[in-house]
Amino acid sequence: MAANNRRMSGKKGAQVGSGGQRRRGLEGKGPTPPAEMRKGHAKQRAANAKVRRAQGRPGAPKGRGGRSASEMVVGRNPVVEALREGVPASTLYVQQFIDNDERVREALQLAGERGGINLMEAPRPELDRMTNNLNHQGLVLQVPPYEYAHPEDLVAAAFDEGEDPLIVALDGVTDPRNLGAVVRSVSAFGGHGVVVPERRAAGMTAGAWKTSAGTAARTPVARATNLTRALEAYKKAGVTVVGLAADGEAEVGELEALGGPVVIVVGSEGKGLSRLVGETCDYRVRIPMPGGAESLNAGVAAGVVLYEAARRRG
Repeated sequence: MAANNRRMSGKKGAQVGSGGQRRRGLEGKGPTPPAEMRKGHAKQRAANAKVRRAQGRPGAPKGRGGRSASEMVVGRNPVVEALREGVPASTLYVQQFIDNDERVREALQLAGERGGINLMEAPRPELDRMTNNLNHQGLVLQVPPYEYAHPEDLVAAAFDEGEDPLIVALDGVTDPRNLGAVVRSVSAFGGHGVVVPERRAAGMTAGAWKTSAGTAARTPVARATNLTRALEAYKKAGVTVVGLAADGEAEVGELEALGGPVVIVVGSEGKGLSRLVGETCDYRVRIPMPGGAESLNAGVAAGVVLYEAARRRG
């Protein structure tokens, strides 16, 4: 009867092997794994990116930051200038029975020398339809969609090369020529790329390609869905975020952080940095201008700071 009472009671007796379980629970989990093996760590992301590049990057194809829409360069002078500057192109459309002047001949010659550009003859009504009745003058150049990188790719590429990341982010810059000038400066001073917001910002159009003077072919441009979150991710990866502002706390030449991993944030010429982006920056610096100018355009401002960063690294 006593045995039956014990079986019916709510108390749980000792279980076989429970002592071993308790002992294991008190044991440590061993040494902390290296950074490359810790999930979510910046070095693990960099190591994974290196493996993806070595394997052709399955799961992270080129352009995982998104693609722009295809673009049409319209008119004889713009088409010739785009071909001279090496703007990527897939097809050159030539109007049937076009008046064959020097610009038409040069466009055909440049397209033939470049190779990989299809030459298509089309009637005028077809070119009118393609260009929404713009004054195409019988020449239309189709620019393929630009393959944007992902912001993380820029940091991963720098770590892969054993270098401190040097990146420029643009906040509210809407002129493609300014973007092209920044790309050119980043390339000139050994930077690792440019980040632009996905919305309300300049993209890699034919105008940006022309201004970059061909450097866009070797300097990646990444597109961020949310620039503030992209900057916060850079900070977690150990990259210092430096914003340019007319009322910055320090001058560019005084900031030692430019000698290390850094992303330089440049705002629009009129409004400067947006509030959230400005609050995300670790430092806000100013460029001294004894001549009295109120501001510099994005391309010039980025070039000044990139020079200082390159000087400190050199």
